[in-house]
Amino acid sequence: MTKKRPPLRVPVTQGLKDIYAMDMHLPYQAACEGRFSVTAFGRLAAAISVVRSALVQKNTQIPNAVELLDSTINTLLAVRARGDESGVWEIAEAERPSVLTGIEVAEECIGVLDVALLAETAAALFDEVAGK
Repeated sequence: MTKKRPPLRVPVTQGLKDIYAMDMHLPYQAACEGRFSVTAFGRLAAAISVVRSALVQKNTQIPNAVELLDSTINTLLAVRARGDESGVWEIAEAERPSVLTGIEVAEECIGVLDVALLAETAAALFDEVAGK
């Protein structure tokens, strides 16, 4: 009889962390400089949502991480509603601290996740948004 081995966990590499960081920081910077767009918004919202959903699936015990990311997502929902309505995509000055906090929390937390979980979570969220 063979022993069951735990599933292989491929840790998130610095390269993947950098990709997520770029998907969050570059759109945020564009928003602060008045160059925000629906595409940039989508990249920022997707990155934060993937990390948040993966943390929930992993049942992480990082204090306040999910709550802080939820607050950021609520802020981004308000940004999206305004953008959809007006066609002008911007993060208001008062909303920026919430979004920046979410970016920082997502960056801090991504190291406890693994590559497969992030990929599966991203695919599931994409399917959900696409209505599959």
